Amino acid sequence: MDFLDSRRKSNSAGKVIAVAFFIAVCIVMLKQVYSPSYTSPDMFSQHELGVTHVLVTGGAGYIGSHAALRLLKDSYRVTIVDNLSRGNLGAVKVLQELFPEPGRLQFIYADLGDAKAVNKIFAENAFDAVMHFAAVAYVGESTIEPLRYYHNITSNTLTVLEAMAAHNVKTLIYSSTCATYGEPIKMPIREETPQLPINPYGKAKKMAEDIIIDFSNTTDMAVMILRYFNVIGSDPEGRLGEAPRPELREHGRISGACFDAARGIIPGLKVKGTDYKTADGTCVRDYIDVTDLVDAHVKALAHAKPRKVGIYNVGTGKGRSVKEFVDACKKATGVDIKVEYLDRRPGDYAEVFSDPSKIKQELSWTAQYTDLQKSLQIAWKWQKSHLNGY
Repeated sequence: MDFLDSRRKSNSAGKVIAVAFFIAVCIVMLKQVYSPSYTSPDMFSQHELGVTHVLVTGGAGYIGSHAALRLLKDSYRVTIVDNLSRGNLGAVKVLQELFPEPGRLQFIYADLGDAKAVNKIFAENAFDAVMHFAAVAYVGESTIEPLRYYHNITSNTLTVLEAMAAHNVKTLIYSSTCATYGEPIKMPIREETPQLPINPYGKAKKMAEDIIIDFSNTTDMAVMILRYFNVIGSDPEGRLGEAPRPELREHGRISGACFDAARGIIPGLKVKGTDYKTADGTCVRDYIDVTDLVDAHVKALAHAKPRKVGIYNVGTGKGRSVKEFVDACKKATGVDIKVEYLDRRPGDYAEVFSDPSKIKQELSWTAQYTDLQKSLQIAWKWQKSHLNGY
């Protein structure tokens, strides 16, 4: 019996050691995925003359990844921080393959809701500027989970600001939204249009803007706030695209719904409202290509000045109706998408489009990708070659 017991104990000990070894291997593999071994931490932890190191929060997401791509192409040093709750690790891997040189790009898996983790990131890296994209960003979802939106957008922005203050990072480019305007009486929307948001998403972004502006009044920070409209498109060279999680499709952009209908994932499109006081009775929106949007961010970074807050609308200045959008999507995909017309959705407004004259005058920015069908064709090409996302 003693002999059998010792054998059992030996076997148990062996199993424990094997499990421990397996866990250790998994941890090493995860570290290799989330912290690329080819980057030298020292290059990111020190300021370098002639090199601007930008922290891109939410850089694994749709807009953030496109921004990171542009920054890297323009020779910026980039650190992406993302918790991958909405972002895609595949997008990060694409960027890593495109820019494998030491000191160009690093990815840090972290949640901005963890103040200690955020402070540690700032302590270990020499950032020159922050582009703050990270946010949950669906109007419909925000009405269902308002507290999540206030935590994720408003509270997390406060955490980022506190870390910037503690570690002397002086430049912030903030990703905001036209949802902060609510239901404007007059069109087009100018930067001076009163901000009266009507949903938790817009309210949370407005609160974050207020915090940023109040804080900047007490410091010499350089701040740029970009309020953009309906984002579409993808990288013209086909390297990146939009790949929302399947469970979020019902909250997503109209372009995503169009592509899902074209692919047969959903039976068709549901257009809500045909009796608005517009040319064809459907809502009118301002659709901005993601490539143009990213260009606006880079120009904002270049023009950011200490003790100044720049606030800009980023749009084409031209409204397109939902019916126009659907027709363009049909042509772009080559699919005769089934469309079901329904009653209005409560809270929707007839038309929303920007007046981009301020950003044109002050930052020399103008939207270049204004052909709706072409933007959708580029995005559709990526969708077809990435049927399961990244």
